[in-house]
Amino acid sequence: MSSPQTLTVVIAAYNEDAALPVFHPRLLQVLDGLDLSARVLYVDDGSRDDTWTLLEAFAAADPRVGLIRLARNFGKELALTAGLDHVDTDAAVVLDADGQDPPELIPALVAKWREGHDVVYGTRTRRDGESWFKRFTAAGFYRVMAWLSRTDIPRDTGDFRLMSRPVLDALRGLRERQRFMKGLFTWVGFRQVAFPYERAPRLAGRTTFNYWKLWNLALEGITSFSTVPLRLATYIGVFTALAAFGWGVWIIIRTLVWDDPVQGWPSLMTVVLFLGGLQLVALGIIGEYLGRLYMEAKQRPLYLVRDVRPFAAAPAGGPSGPKLFGGELRA
Repeated sequence: MSSPQTLTVVIAAYNEDAALPVFHPRLLQVLDGLDLSARVLYVDDGSRDDTWTLLEAFAAADPRVGLIRLARNFGKELALTAGLDHVDTDAAVVLDADGQDPPELIPALVAKWREGHDVVYGTRTRRDGESWFKRFTAAGFYRVMAWLSRTDIPRDTGDFRLMSRPVLDALRGLRERQRFMKGLFTWVGFRQVAFPYERAPRLAGRTTFNYWKLWNLALEGITSFSTVPLRLATYIGVFTALAAFGWGVWIIIRTLVWDDPVQGWPSLMTVVLFLGGLQLVALGIIGEYLGRLYMEAKQRPLYLVRDVRPFAAAPAGGPSGPKLFGGELRA
């Protein structure tokens, strides 16, 4: 790559006024030690606390800090999309504002990038500060995704990663509304390499990602990158029909040969409830996919921006691209 190289750290924040005062100085200290031109782009995802006030203070104190404030809480996936849409440097690093992905690892990611890799993704070897149930369900989700999807999404890998300019340009062309960023990061391809690290506990505050949101995110990932649930519904329906036909033949033979009376109400209700449950499950699976088609068909903007604080100066040697703020990307 030609020198100087430029880097943008993209951080989506939602109600992180407790963690940001601790996290931001650590991040700036890391950027000061990099031998390239680096800056920070915060995306406030409709926070209801003092997050935006803190971010404005950060931007006023350091020209390397740029801000985007979304019109409401669109969710982390779309907040990351908004940030990555406005990166015009040679590469970008995605970080969480809670400090669980240590910013001190950025130099190691940059070193891997300079070796020729387009994507350097962090793979968690430990997840300190999280309950055993969350670790268990997270591990189970990645393994289910590996079985269901043809896209080889790395296990135990979150959003923490470095991406080069070609990858960012490819992601900008993916405008689907129902977004599972971890899958999209992998789907675009290019030269990708894992970077193992130990995930730290939150610096402060409490996570807003409860189990219900994690469950919905898992559904988003499965329905975005696999049609296996639809096939399973078909296979289960065929198997159930064959089993019911075989059971009916067996009842007829048993009655004619051994004069065995046909069982009545309990067996009938069991079969009816079982088949009704299977039908409802199949309808629910179809509804999940149909609902996503409905959302895509409406063609609403991915996000809307309420306010913006541009960088004080463009990075030296950065490639041409959308500026903060580019017109067509405002919505």
